[in-house]
Amino acid sequence: MAVWPSLPESSLHPVLQIVQQDPSPDPDPWLRALGEFLRRDLGVGVSTEGASPLSKRCQRQLRGLCRQLGQGGRKLKLPQAPGPKGTEQEEDKDSQQPGKRRREAEEEPASPEGERAPKRLRCLEKEEEESHEENRPEHESLESLASGGGASSIKNQPVLGAKPSEAGQSLEDAKGLPESLELPRAIQVDLVCAQLQLPQLSDTGLLQLCTWLLALSPDLSLSNATVLTRSLFLGRILSLTSSASRLLTTALTSFCTKYTYAVCRALLGPVLQAPGTGPAQTELLCCLTKDEALEPDMQALMLGQILELPWKEETFLVLQSLLERQVEMPSEKFSVLMEKLCKEGPAATTSMAYAKLTLTVVTKYRANISEPQRLGLAAALELNTTFLKKPLQAALRHLAP
Repeated sequence: MAVWPSLPESSLHPVLQIVQQDPSPDPDPWLRALGEFLRRDLGVGVSTEGASPLSKRCQRQLRGLCRQLGQGGRKLKLPQAPGPKGTEQEEDKDSQQPGKRRREAEEEPASPEGERAPKRLRCLEKEEEESHEENRPEHESLESLASGGGASSIKNQPVLGAKPSEAGQSLEDAKGLPESLELPRAIQVDLVCAQLQLPQLSDTGLLQLCTWLLALSPDLSLSNATVLTRSLFLGRILSLTSSASRLLTTALTSFCTKYTYAVCRALLGPVLQAPGTGPAQTELLCCLTKDEALEPDMQALMLGQILELPWKEETFLVLQSLLERQVEMPSEKFSVLMEKLCKEGPAATTSMAYAKLTLTVVTKYRANISEPQRLGLAAALELNTTFLKKPLQAALRHLAP
C-alpha cells in the first residue's frame, strides 16, 4: 500500500491473487481491507457498488467501539435500547439494512486524493449518531483506524506502513480479543520481494517502506528481516558509484538500529567482502557504524562480525569508525582484535587506514592492552612507512610498565 504506484502492476496482480487464496479459517481483517483498497486503486474489476472493504465481524467491532466511546459522555450517542437484549436488536437492525447505509455512503463523492474509507465508516456509525457534523472530529479518528491510512494517497501520507497493524491491535485490545498479526504463509517476504521487484524502488519509496516496516508490531522475524535487508539494500549499496543519498542513508541506519543482526548477516559482511567495494560503500558503512542510535550491544555485534572477516583496506576504515565509539568488549574479543592488528601490520606498511586504526586502538583502549600485546604491536609497526609510525611508537612506549 505504501509504494504501489512505484511498482509494476503486472507483479501486483499476482500478489493480490495470492492474498485471496489465503487458506486461513480466520483471515486478518486489516489485511483483507487493505487488499480491497489496493484492488480498487488498481482497477482490477472490483465493483464498489454496495461493497465494503470491512468484514462483517470488523463492522460489528467498530459499532461496539463506538458504543464504548459513547460511554465517556462526550458527543457519541449510546444506542437507545439499553442492556444486552437491546444491543442484539440493534445489531440485527444493522444487519437488515446494509444496502441503505452503503448507498448513503457511496453517494458521498470521494476526494481527489482518494480518501474513501472515512465515508464508509461514517455509514457504519450512522445509527450511533444524531448529529454528524457536530461529532466529526471523533469520527475522523475512528475512520483513520478503519482505513489504516491505506486509503489515503502517498502524497498526503509520506510515511506509510505500520498503521494497519497498530489500528488492528488497538481495536482488538478494546474488545479483549487479541489476534495474531503474522502474515499468511502464502505471502511471506521472499515471495513479496520477488513479485514486487523491491530492489527497483526509488530511495524515497525505500524510506517510506522502511518506516512502515519499523513500526510493525510484532517485530519481523530474523529470517524475514534478513531477506528484506538483502532485497532492499544489498544490491543497491553494491551498485553505488558516488555517495549514498540522504534518503538511503536514513533508511539503512534506521533499519539497522532495530534489526542489527539481520544487517550484520546480510549486509555488513557481504559488502566488506565484495570485490567491487569502494569509497561509496565504505563511506556508507562508516556512517552506519557511527550511528548514535546503535546500542552498545549492537556495536559489539558489529565488531564481532568484522573480526570474523578477512581484512582489507576498506575493513580498516569501517573498523576504525566503529572503534572511535569505544565499543565495550570482553577480553577474549579484544585479544582477537590485537592478534589481527599484529598479523596485518607487515602487509599494510603503506596503509594510512591501518595506521589510523592502530592509533585509535592504542589511544582509546590503552587500559586493555597487555604487555605481550604491546610488544607484538610494536614489532608489527617496525616496517611501517606512514607518517604516523613515530606517533604510534611513542604511544606504545608510554604503555610500557
